[in-house]
Amino acid sequence: MIKVLIEIESSKRSEFIDITSKVRSVIKDKDIREGVVNISVPHTTAGVIINEGADPDVVNDIGMWLEKIVPEDLQYRHLEGNSPAHIKSMLTGASVSVGIENGILSLGTWQSIFFCEFDGPRSRKVWLMI
Repeated sequence: MIKVLIEIESSKRSEFIDITSKVRSVIKDKDIREGVVNISVPHTTAGVIINEGADPDVVNDIGMWLEKIVPEDLQYRHLEGNSPAHIKSMLTGASVSVGIENGILSLGTWQSIFFCEFDGPRSRKVWLMI
């Protein structure tokens, strides 16, 4: 197994950062021809998803939907004040897996991989396990 760390700098409280090109670069640099890459986020207030990357309004709509179902202004008990980020992380999930065939990520035409920040801005990590 190959394990690679990708570092992410988020710039907003909540944002979706397309990391597809970073994952593709690792696959190319490591000369991986066949296999699976697991993309994992070791944070409880962030997530990772695969969704449409061609139209930025898609992830904007996802963010809007998450804000609507997990509003900031409820009476959360967690003292740090970031309970909504923990809940959004749970909803998006902490990992995704993508196949690799002939050195290419097995993503659909419109699919991209997004790091989901819910408690930024912060320095974050994404682990690739191939």
